[in-house]
Amino acid sequence: MSAADASIDHRGRVHRLLPGGCPAAGTRLAARAGLTRRVGPSPELTSPRQGEEGRNEDLLLRWAFYQFPFALAIHDTKGRILRFNPAMGQQWGASESDLRGHRIAENPPLPQFEVSGQTVDRVLATGVPEQFEHHVRVPGEPYAHAWIVHVIPLKDRTGTVHGVQVAVLDFSEQSVARERLALLNEASRRIGSSLDVARTAQEMADVAVPSCADFISVELLDAVLLGDEPTPIPVGGPMELRRTAVRSVDLGAVAVGGLAHYPKFSPLARCLATGRGSVYGITDPEVVRWLDQDPGKAAWVRRRRPHSLLAVPLRARGVNLGAALFARMDRSMPPYTEDDLRVAEELAARAAVCIDNARRYTRERTTTLALQHSLLPQGIPEQAAVDVAGRYLPAGSQAGVGGDWFDVIPLSGARVALVVGDVVGHGLHASAAMGRLRTAVRTLADVDLAPDELLAHLDDLVIRLSAGLETGADPPTADLGATCLYTVYDPVSRMCSLASAGHPWPALVTPGGATEFVELPTGPPLGLGGHPFESVEIELSAGSLLALYTDGLIEGHSRDIGAGLQALSTALDAAVPSLETTCDNVLKALLDERRPADDVALLVARTRALDSRAVGQWDLPADPAVVAEARSLTAAQLHAWQLDELTFTAELVISELVTNAIRYAAPPIQLRLIMDRALICEVSDASSTAPHLRRARIFDEGGRGLMLVAQLTERWGTRYTGTGKIIWAEMPTPPLSSRGVSGLGSVLTRRKA
Repeated sequence: MSAADASIDHRGRVHRLLPGGCPAAGTRLAARAGLTRRVGPSPELTSPRQGEEGRNEDLLLRWAFYQFPFALAIHDTKGRILRFNPAMGQQWGASESDLRGHRIAENPPLPQFEVSGQTVDRVLATGVPEQFEHHVRVPGEPYAHAWIVHVIPLKDRTGTVHGVQVAVLDFSEQSVARERLALLNEASRRIGSSLDVARTAQEMADVAVPSCADFISVELLDAVLLGDEPTPIPVGGPMELRRTAVRSVDLGAVAVGGLAHYPKFSPLARCLATGRGSVYGITDPEVVRWLDQDPGKAAWVRRRRPHSLLAVPLRARGVNLGAALFARMDRSMPPYTEDDLRVAEELAARAAVCIDNARRYTRERTTTLALQHSLLPQGIPEQAAVDVAGRYLPAGSQAGVGGDWFDVIPLSGARVALVVGDVVGHGLHASAAMGRLRTAVRTLADVDLAPDELLAHLDDLVIRLSAGLETGADPPTADLGATCLYTVYDPVSRMCSLASAGHPWPALVTPGGATEFVELPTGPPLGLGGHPFESVEIELSAGSLLALYTDGLIEGHSRDIGAGLQALSTALDAAVPSLETTCDNVLKALLDERRPADDVALLVARTRALDSRAVGQWDLPADPAVVAEARSLTAAQLHAWQLDELTFTAELVISELVTNAIRYAAPPIQLRLIMDRALICEVSDASSTAPHLRRARIFDEGGRGLMLVAQLTERWGTRYTGTGKIIWAEMPTPPLSSRGVSGLGSVLTRRKA
């Protein structure tokens, strides 16, 4: 019990209690020996008191009522005002004589207290006390306060209501503290929902308005938006910040992205240089000087008329990221104080950590993307077997980029290899693994391995990488897994050989427009080991469209693989002549203009068929005398192709290759010439023994043949077949512009294109 609960005489005795008191009249509150004894409840307020002691009690009650620090008022059964103390009169802005006998909000009108009047009527009718919170500006106060209003019925012993007592308590400080705590809790919940720097800054602005500002501008250093480490800000120097997020209570869309220059004495420059926030009035000298040098912001101030500002730095982990400018324009709100500054700094500190996390993620993502793009094909190599177009889209999720890739590898004999792969996981580890696998595929393809053999070698490499056997280091924490689809297309025979290691089947669109998926004996993903891979050969008509892709294209959170394959088939049915447009249409149809949840690689190829007039092929007997005939056949074919300037070199190369086949290999022997972007000379035999270069000594009679072939041709090599091997060599042809195209037909026309 406090002194506010009772009327106490000068001897410390309780004479009359206000509602809520305990001791009876005449009882001392306490004695030196201890607390007073308990007594029964005090008499009712309506009980008559006689004598001098009664008059003292009434006087004490009167003093208690009028000197009570909280606002008190008593209303009769009609809701009319009977009594109120000076604290209540100060709130109403009127004397007791002016309002006695009137209801609240009338004579004179007090509309801001109409809620209180309605509550008084309700309590009189129900006899049930009520309590509510009210934010209102009372007469004589410049700003609104937060009030707790208690409306209590005054009853006799029978429960009859004879009036109502209204008690009002100003709890503005507690309300502000509660609102600030709610603001910071809201900031913890809403800021940092993504790892995008601009979106995180906007989330901070959305939380700040209108809770602690009528306007806020979040301005960041350009390095932060790019994901780079910001350079230290010179003390006392000017700076440039980019407006990244804006929010206002009375403005719609506000332009963001502009670069603003702040002189060294401006609020934002000073708070960044010192690392501390500051409170400013709009008429402070620093603000006036700043606005004088910035006509744009001065015009905004004249238009919006803010009365106080807060400039708060955005710092995280000792790094300056930017600053935030808070403005208060509502005239019913008090100017910013140091308490408001502490709240704004706490809000900025929490937002800065989230912005810095987003910055670091942006930097890592940019680094990974740069690495991955450097490992992906930088352009489609020139070859005549297929027309190709490809797309790679990184994942839009926070997992980061992954290890999807595609490649186009020219092979010997005018053939081409098309590859699509997908490394399990995301981030730098997956991108680095993708680069190693892509390099391994190119190396194995250069050896001209069949698709199934190439995947077997690649599977062994993945196992060794997973176990750390390549470097002797500890194995990685996660197993390295990957899928791969490897295809080889020969434009001479129009045969396509395919093999899959756990990869989705390719889609095939025939020249007639029918779309189907090529069924393959899909092997296990790379890295499991112990399982064979199988190749499938199919014949493709010229103009067929082959689509290779990764699972990120057909899978999604709201779509299963079956629906994805159907969507892909529908998109390919509407394929257009332009392969670039076809890629764009497929991505638009399957991704629905959304950033994919997983990486996406897409490779589309339209097959060509080499004209029969561009190929010369002859079976040769295993007789040394046939070498001269091979030279004659070569010269005649080159003359028909108008490549007479290559006759001497080609005859020499063919002589060496045919001689080696007759001397060291086994029949049947075949000579084939292919006129493509280069002149290709091939000699096949039934032996699996591979030739190799060796340097002949002075008196050696042999050993110079392949050395001459290597010197006279652009490149040469060996590829194995099911019945033996083929030794091939390529010689560059002169430009078509230096020789006519008459008589060469569509083959040379296509070469020129």
